[in-house]
Amino acid sequence: MYLVTLLGGASCLNADLNDWYWQYLSGEQPMPAFVPHLVYLLYEPVHTPGHSMFRFQIFEQTLHEIIAHNKLKLSWTKGINDFTDLTWEEFRGLKLMAPQNCSATEHNLKVKSNRKLSAPSDFDWRSKGMVSPVKNQGACGSCWTFSTVGAIESHWNILRKGRNDTFAEQQLVDCAQAFDNHGCNGGLPSHAFEYIKYAPGLMRSSDYPYTAKDGQCQFNKTLARVQIPYGSFNITAGNEIEAAERLYNAAPVSVAFQVVQGFKDYKSGVYTSSTCKNGNGDVNHAVLAVGYGKMDGKDFWAIKNSWGQTWGDNGYFKMERGKNMCGVAQCNSYPLIDGRQLDDLEASQ
Repeated sequence: MYLVTLLGGASCLNADLNDWYWQYLSGEQPMPAFVPHLVYLLYEPVHTPGHSMFRFQIFEQTLHEIIAHNKLKLSWTKGINDFTDLTWEEFRGLKLMAPQNCSATEHNLKVKSNRKLSAPSDFDWRSKGMVSPVKNQGACGSCWTFSTVGAIESHWNILRKGRNDTFAEQQLVDCAQAFDNHGCNGGLPSHAFEYIKYAPGLMRSSDYPYTAKDGQCQFNKTLARVQIPYGSFNITAGNEIEAAERLYNAAPVSVAFQVVQGFKDYKSGVYTSSTCKNGNGDVNHAVLAVGYGKMDGKDFWAIKNSWGQTWGDNGYFKMERGKNMCGVAQCNSYPLIDGRQLDDLEASQ
């Protein structure tokens, strides 16, 4: 029925195929030999030129990996998405940055002891309407710019500086190299916040559109909309209790972690891994923590990604909290846009 509908002119998202064929993808029923080819005919290549036998072989192998994983009934599931016809090496080159060294991040402020207000057991800024829509970084390792800008957009809303403004990731790609950032090859939000402090300012995305490639810096100070006069607050490495307290009492927090093989197929649940590393120099992807909670006995972070709204759980994923999973607690920070934010903080000794 679905094949006839599509050939009749309708279209679908690749993620819709999970619903249509979940009885096989979940491992609940054996997958007939003809199904991978049928599903591939319905699949719309996004990052490759089109359908081919070579791409089908990759796609079919990924389907078997999805099924094998889901049969284990772990805390998270895999599914079909826009990357299902890519090899791990292709995906890594398309979306991930080079490993970044978090140890270079300075920690010159701390939270005042009388301002460490207890955080509830679960919280999510999306429920307050304070998180901007999921974006797509394209074929550029610029995740760090989306984490940076996502944090700024949320803080901008929460501090009542404006509502639903969107800011320029491309400015950071093109202009922030002097602060140990490297455009499509990677960077860190904490360094990007410092760049914006000294630039000074960040333009709107409408004034500096995103191109998903390295370019010449076109920053125009007269069009800068955001200022970050106080730089950033960098959360103590490894301290996820402090991270949750700051997320609740301040705003969403930029975080980074190491993506390893298999994560590209994430669909739902609380992600965990026994193969990723969690050291200062291992992180290769920056994202935005917007909430936290517990699901089926596992504490988790609710995290906004930058791979489009069709990936994962509408562009989001959950990651196990409290275990520094994949280094997610190593280099967390948020921007200090307004002097009111300093009321919670004091100089580190």
